[in-house]
Amino acid sequence: MKNTGRLLLVAIGFASLLPVAASADDTDPWEGFNRGVYRFNDTVDQYVAKPVAKAYQKVTPQPVDDGITRVLRNLLSPITLVNELLQGKPAAAAATTSRFMFNSTIGLAGIFDIGAKMGMPRTDEDFGQTLAVWGVGQGPYVMLPLLGPSTVRDFFGRFGDAPADPRAYMNTDVAYGILALNLVDTRADLLKAEKLVQGDRYNFIRDYYLQVRAFDIADGVVTSDPFLDDDFESEPAAQ
Repeated sequence: MKNTGRLLLVAIGFASLLPVAASADDTDPWEGFNRGVYRFNDTVDQYVAKPVAKAYQKVTPQPVDDGITRVLRNLLSPITLVNELLQGKPAAAAATTSRFMFNSTIGLAGIFDIGAKMGMPRTDEDFGQTLAVWGVGQGPYVMLPLLGPSTVRDFFGRFGDAPADPRAYMNTDVAYGILALNLVDTRADLLKAEKLVQGDRYNFIRDYYLQVRAFDIADGVVTSDPFLDDDFESEPAAQ
């Protein structure tokens, strides 16, 4: 359900460029620095990442690409599992464990999403979300070199996820190979979506990132309507 709602948010975000509730000054006090990093990242993307992603997409049949994406997502399931436990979600953790076991065995390491067919949809949790559940504020928005959009909270969350990442226990060459494949596969999946980005790309990426993170932290529960003005007050009922 959370994934379905997230896809809906993606569609809405690309279609209408929804504004975030807080002003850019509140969420992005380091905008000057962030824009400089964004320009660097964009240059690397245009000359390295994007050409590689296009070549990968050209030689990889769609069913194979989908299978690779599922394998990579399945591999990172322990990160979700650990964070579900840390967030006090035993039922979700049990479902993630079962899903991981079925997909890793019957699903051939995740090539086939057996879990989804058994009524166990994929969920995504990370330590950044866990920190939010624990009451840690997100801090300023920050654009990380090569890694892309983040917040101070999500930046530190990366370190919290490291012990649960299976790649940390693999041979270094294998781990870096999987990381590279994941980056290329993810970038290839974004080739079509990027054509829908309009206006200031930096603003779009920032606002979209913050909306998606808020949506994920709330587990897909929309607590406010972004189309309503913050100062709007309902008229009292007639007496």
